[in-house]
Amino acid sequence: MSQFLMNEKNNLVNEAIEGVLLSTPWHNLSRLDLGDDIRVVVRNDWDKSKVALISGGGSGHEPAHAGFVGKGMLTAAVCGDIFASPSVDAVLSAIINVTGDAGCLLIVKNYTGDRLNFGLAAEKARAQGYKVEMVMVQDDIALPDNPQPRGIAGTALIHKIAGYAAEQGQSLAQVKTLAQRAIKGTASIGVAFSTCHIPGEKRDNRVKEGESELGMGIHGEPGIITLDTQNSEKLVSIMTEKLANSLSSGTRAVLLVNNLGGFSMLELALVTREVLKSPLAAQISHLIGPATLVSALDMKGFSLTVLQIEAAFLEALKAPVEVLGWAPIHAVEQVTTLSSQRVVSKLEFTPSQDEQTARVVSRVAQTLIDLEAELNALDAKVGDGDTGSTFAAGARKVKSALEAQQLPLADLPSLFALVGEQLATVMGGSSGVLMSILFTAAGQQLAQGGTLPEALQQGLAQMKHYGGAQIGHRTLIDALEPALEALVAGNTLAEAAEAAAQGAESTAQMQSARAGRSSYLNQQTLDGVKDPGAYAVERVFAALV
Repeated sequence: MSQFLMNEKNNLVNEAIEGVLLSTPWHNLSRLDLGDDIRVVVRNDWDKSKVALISGGGSGHEPAHAGFVGKGMLTAAVCGDIFASPSVDAVLSAIINVTGDAGCLLIVKNYTGDRLNFGLAAEKARAQGYKVEMVMVQDDIALPDNPQPRGIAGTALIHKIAGYAAEQGQSLAQVKTLAQRAIKGTASIGVAFSTCHIPGEKRDNRVKEGESELGMGIHGEPGIITLDTQNSEKLVSIMTEKLANSLSSGTRAVLLVNNLGGFSMLELALVTREVLKSPLAAQISHLIGPATLVSALDMKGFSLTVLQIEAAFLEALKAPVEVLGWAPIHAVEQVTTLSSQRVVSKLEFTPSQDEQTARVVSRVAQTLIDLEAELNALDAKVGDGDTGSTFAAGARKVKSALEAQQLPLADLPSLFALVGEQLATVMGGSSGVLMSILFTAAGQQLAQGGTLPEALQQGLAQMKHYGGAQIGHRTLIDALEPALEALVAGNTLAEAAEAAAQGAESTAQMQSARAGRSSYLNQQTLDGVKDPGAYAVERVFAALV
């Protein structure tokens, strides 16, 4: 089964090109109206007074090639089917529609189909009187014995450098010469964890789990060797050593980190870090990317490209463009850190004693400790089975401080603030943070002169605000909120305990949960089972009575 987003395979490339045309913020792209089989994306602001740049090839390498059409780069891109060279007629159509007296330069990746089709189109155009030159990008160094190295991500750099020269009004001979120098100074190598997924076909799974293939081609062609690692440091070390050998000693270079399609930005950031920590970094002065410039559909891989710097190259690479696919260049600088102040607890308190408060704290803590196994068993039916352990961990921390006489029992605002701080540390997960919010907010309310029930009610309100749960969502709120409402209304502790019990009982009848792990469960799993948090609240209030 093919897992590739599309309507119909036969229309995929045409529809994707339309999406590119719709995406450009400069509204500077159009397509030649030559039918569905000839796909030529052109600058609609082109006046033929300058050297035209034409590139292209098979689709599936986006943003190449249409993504590089625009002011400062390509004049036209000729798009073939997925991984298939465009026809001679398509290339010839591009040439005769965008080429003026200044002539045009074809920039071709070094693959047989592209060389032949673009080459024959060039010959036909010359026969019609057009000035046409062609350069072939061959930056892949992965296969050292290959007499015709492949053109891969370095092609984008050639587009940019030649495009700048053409935009400046240089002659065809000058643009070609500059492009040839850039091609000579460019080297690339790639690695992949998996091949690409061609639309309508099953993926070739020749690369086993945990392995990688060095030098895999941008159409999924076999590389030079299969490595038994996917370790970033090891892979980058191998690749940068080969790239360093391609550079003349003492020269400076631009580095391009290119996504072949399937790497996340997190992984690409790691790749960038590894390259700029390697010995090659001593020669790298500028960086492009990490970005997707020349992809291979969704290939899980990346490539590294280096270009030996000339002043003309750097000027060209820095120039602004109006294209979708280009990534800006910037100078590489050392990572710095800013001196900063570490956040530490500013909670200051003096331990104090209060017999009544001590009894309440002890009773609540011991109740939760005794409930550990029962709450875990209850939670195992509707969650991940750790509610009891989570609450007991917080209770043991508080009880330990109580027994060591390290609590400000005579100062409730400080006591609540301290408990909130400790619960966030020892309870873990969202439960600890939520309980910490409740006690911290309650302590602040007490400091402002509120009563204990009002303070707890304010703490609950803040816990609901940040946590998102409400009455009826099958959480401890279903028991705690009615109990606190009873206390704020002036009812007795026994009446509040009864309200908590009724609230906990109501959770057993709720057919769905709206928060926590229980929200992933079905009605049959939840039916008749109390929410563990609500049951804990019920038991604490009962113990206090």
